[in-house]
Amino acid sequence: MDYTYSILFFSKLQTNLLAAALESFGNPVSRGPLSQEWNVIFFSGIWEKLLQLPEATSPSVLAQWLPKRLQPFVVNPKVFTCLRTKNTSCERFHKLVASLNGIYPNLTAEDQKNIYKGLKYYLKGDGSKPNCYNAPLPSQSTTAWFANYLGSYLEHAIVGDLQLFADKRTLQTFARDPVNLQLVSNLSLPRETAVYYTSLLTSAPSFQLASLPDRLVCYLSPSAVSGLDRQDALRLAQRITKNCVSSWIRIGTREEGPAPSLTTEERQVASLLVNKFDRFPPDTLNALGQAAVGLSLSQLENGVSNGDLHASLPSLSRVHGWNAEQARTLVSKLLGSGYQISDGRSLAALGSLVAGVSSSSLQSLPPDAILEAVRIPGFVAQLKAAPAALKMALVEKIASAAGSPVSLVKHIPNSLAIYIPKSRLAFGDEKPDVQELNQKLWSREQAAMFFNDVLKVESNFSRLSPSVLQGFTCAAANEMETERFQQLAQAMKQKNVKLGEDQLSCLVKRVTLNGIPKDLDDYPKDMLLFLSPSDYAGTGSCQQYVRNVGEANIDLLQRDSPQRKQLLSDALACLNIPDTGVSEEHAEVLGHLVCDLGEEYIRSSGGSLLLQLNQCQSFTPGQEEAIRDVIRNGSTPFGPPSKWSASTLHELRGLFHIFDRSILQKIPQAVLTPWLKSFVHDLPLPREQLAAMVQNLLPSRRKRAAECPPDKNITEAVVMDELMPIYYTPEELQACLQGVTLVEHLAQMSHYPFTDQQLAVLKKKLDELYPNGYPDKVIRNLGAIASLVTFDEIKKWNLTSADTLAFLLSNEPPNDQAAFIITKYISLGNPLNVTALNAIGTRYICLLTEPQLQMIDPDTLKRANSLDPSACPQATKDILYPKAKQAFADKRSQLPAYYNLIKPYLPGAPGEDLSALSRDNVNMDVGTFMSLRKDSILKLTAGDIRGLLGLNLKDLKGQQYNSPAQDWIRLQRQSELDKLDIGITGGIPDGYISLPPKLEKPTTASWSTRISASRLLPALLLSVLLTSFLS
Repeated sequence: MDYTYSILFFSKLQTNLLAAALESFGNPVSRGPLSQEWNVIFFSGIWEKLLQLPEATSPSVLAQWLPKRLQPFVVNPKVFTCLRTKNTSCERFHKLVASLNGIYPNLTAEDQKNIYKGLKYYLKGDGSKPNCYNAPLPSQSTTAWFANYLGSYLEHAIVGDLQLFADKRTLQTFARDPVNLQLVSNLSLPRETAVYYTSLLTSAPSFQLASLPDRLVCYLSPSAVSGLDRQDALRLAQRITKNCVSSWIRIGTREEGPAPSLTTEERQVASLLVNKFDRFPPDTLNALGQAAVGLSLSQLENGVSNGDLHASLPSLSRVHGWNAEQARTLVSKLLGSGYQISDGRSLAALGSLVAGVSSSSLQSLPPDAILEAVRIPGFVAQLKAAPAALKMALVEKIASAAGSPVSLVKHIPNSLAIYIPKSRLAFGDEKPDVQELNQKLWSREQAAMFFNDVLKVESNFSRLSPSVLQGFTCAAANEMETERFQQLAQAMKQKNVKLGEDQLSCLVKRVTLNGIPKDLDDYPKDMLLFLSPSDYAGTGSCQQYVRNVGEANIDLLQRDSPQRKQLLSDALACLNIPDTGVSEEHAEVLGHLVCDLGEEYIRSSGGSLLLQLNQCQSFTPGQEEAIRDVIRNGSTPFGPPSKWSASTLHELRGLFHIFDRSILQKIPQAVLTPWLKSFVHDLPLPREQLAAMVQNLLPSRRKRAAECPPDKNITEAVVMDELMPIYYTPEELQACLQGVTLVEHLAQMSHYPFTDQQLAVLKKKLDELYPNGYPDKVIRNLGAIASLVTFDEIKKWNLTSADTLAFLLSNEPPNDQAAFIITKYISLGNPLNVTALNAIGTRYICLLTEPQLQMIDPDTLKRANSLDPSACPQATKDILYPKAKQAFADKRSQLPAYYNLIKPYLPGAPGEDLSALSRDNVNMDVGTFMSLRKDSILKLTAGDIRGLLGLNLKDLKGQQYNSPAQDWIRLQRQSELDKLDIGITGGIPDGYISLPPKLEKPTTASWSTRISASRLLPALLLSVLLTSFLS
């Protein structure tokens, strides 16, 4: 339908009938999905009809029409193109924004964001001046621009957007407007936007910090505080403590992520404030409050006496953001002052300093003391920033005090639940408290331990949290009736539960056991990865199928798997895309499937795929090069890199890590550097990828710097800047960085994305300071520098702490270096206790020698995190399995909990144990089956195999030509294989003689002899029978 026809159509409808129809359509239950194109067409006609009403854009009329009638349309950003094309006046737009502001609190975050995108489109203007602002024109001269034209939707603006709306001088004028300031004081702006807005205010020479709204003192830049005297510094520090600490702690107590780290600017401001003082008596430390986080190690060691530290503990314990070395130094000095950690209250009194307590010190406390500490209000919030080893030690103590799983779940703080070992969550005969389980976040492996117990006591699956539902296992749900199982699967859809590949495969088999349901949209979208368009035909069109698959998590399937290739092939056929050109509309429908399009599609489609590719987890080298070619070409909607803004970088942030030197060097430096500060801080990219970016940002031709250039002096502010690596070439770093400065800030700098050449400079500085080997405080904080340490240097280390081992291995050193570090640790007589075993983990367990593996006590294995030795040598698996069997022996009767515990270790199990397990209805996935010992599998009967695989038995057919499945099939009589009823062939025909296999590796001669013998056996048998018959 053309826009003109839409206007004509709606103009003929009576207003009351249109209003009733729209209110009915506004009910989500009664309306189906409407494409963006039809959204725009409908809105165009409805808007024109609305303008015909008396007082059409008055607050009262808009208040009637927006919430129930227009809301389904305005949440589509593209409908705002109508307002631009119809030249809607700024006055009318202002009234619309005021009405949209009224429904803001009732909208979902996604709808708020979509409306903001629409407002942004209208306001972008022509790039030379802001839309709806013209100082000489009375009707557009108000500087309350943010409040008038964005309102609460300003919460979704990024810095690049503000820079699109107006130039910096105009933005400064807007920022200082009292109406805008009042608005901003009540909004939760994105951090980078709040920092930018604050800088717009404070950049005025005459601006007084005292007039800055309290909400914005958390976002000050170093330049804004550098000129303060001591008294003003203390006053500002007190405002920061009052207004910022509570919000940081509140964010840190959320369950969805780790405690937020302080930004570069926050640390720099704190450092500038504390540097106003030479000594730090209790009254100064108490007045500094949160700003005390800026104290350097030398200031802590030399500027604060032990007694003053003890007296200031109530204040220092509430400071957010201590780094590991600061916390250790403070705790060490505190203990030196006579402070004793002897009970729960003395431990809880440490507050944020608890991160500096060693796990061994914690283990010396009685369990009841830990239980007492976590019950004290505020203490648990401070644990977010503590090292993982310390959290695990806390959990172990709480588990010892609690005794039973029910009591443990009740008493464990929500933020520590994720650290409970699986073996502690086997409920056995106890009845779990579902409400308590629902309140905590679990890993998938943890939830699997009690999922069966939950099913027994909870009949209404909609009352289960996503965290509990993700523990779904075939074994737990296999006995459920089909209808009840389908209800379970539908609850998973409603709660947006994320499942793994094996779980989804099982889910599909059970849901489709009695045929394909006609309501597949009521089930998790990820299920469609295992179904075809024809399976979906009873539910909807193939286009709808493709859209749903595009919204699913295709990364559950291996990129090159036949299954994933078929999904893309089906999608291209459905959308009738015959060549390699994909339109923006088709890319939107394909969703995540765009990530599988080859380089030829990327090149042929220009820039239409970039926004969808932005969401991909990984690319092939060919895809990466094609993306770079398209961007270099400059013909995309984003233009050439030399014209990019911060908004462009934000939109393409998912591709940033693959940009090479030819792209990065063309982005304006004034745009790139400020944007990078937020990118490096907020985006959890691997350090190696960030270091590769740094390499591309550094100049390719470098001069050898004999002396430090005057503009390259490394100050306190510089070493606190996460972008320090892009400011210094390796030669400049060598000339400008002092070794003592490096040691002072090693805990931070070792995690910056330095290149290998820069890291070599840092190591050289440390070697010059410590020619006889690094002290423990340096070893703990080596970070990425550790990858350059030689074996001879490691020999000098005195690794006596499992905590230090954990810190070293958390940097993920190369295997050979990790093996040497572990051996060094063990050679000094240190035990492989729970902390050490958790530090080694699945990543490095394969590196342990047989004598080292024998040192692992079964009880330690039970209390540690689960290991996965599937990638290890068979000897490792053979050693670990009996230890695991002994560790979990007391859970043997608790199924499926026991199976979940023993499953990772089964590749080392003997045949008799597998045969016993086959009688327990475990529904083993075929991947686990194929990882079992070959000699163990060959001892199993067809009945054993059926019992082990259960619901997954049919998957065996897909492995019938792969070892060890193929080897087992060749030894079975075909009649026995036929009883499995899955179409497997290749067994021994009846009447043939089966010889027991020899499991040693055969020689070429013995193999040919065996083949000849197998061919002669039927003839020999026939000869014997004929002779017998004739005689």
